[in-house]
Amino acid sequence: MATKSLITVFNPEADRIPVLDESVTGVTTWSMAPRLDSLDGKTVYLVNQGFGGSDLFMEQLQSWFAENMPTVKTVLRRKTGFIFRDDTRDLWEEIKKKGDAVIFGVAG
Repeated sequence: MATKSLITVFNPEADRIPVLDESVTGVTTWSMAPRLDSLDGKTVYLVNQGFGGSDLFMEQLQSWFAENMPTVKTVLRRKTGFIFRDDTRDLWEEIKKKGDAVIFGVAG
């Protein structure tokens, strides 16, 4: 007798819903930012979180932007500390002040 498989699909445009309380996990959760109309003339931060290969991926992504979207300014940064902990407040403040968007890279 055949069994049915069930898969779950998540919409990346949906708001994130916290699963556990921040006071228990120490992890800050937030909703996704509104989508920009265009990246022309914008500054995009490419944040490498330190997992194997994410630095190389972000460098390749920066090269792609330079070649394909030269009006987009990219800034490479590395998040220090634990990947899922909000322990890089100075970086987030810099991005809020100087950036228009961020790509947070996880590789492997």
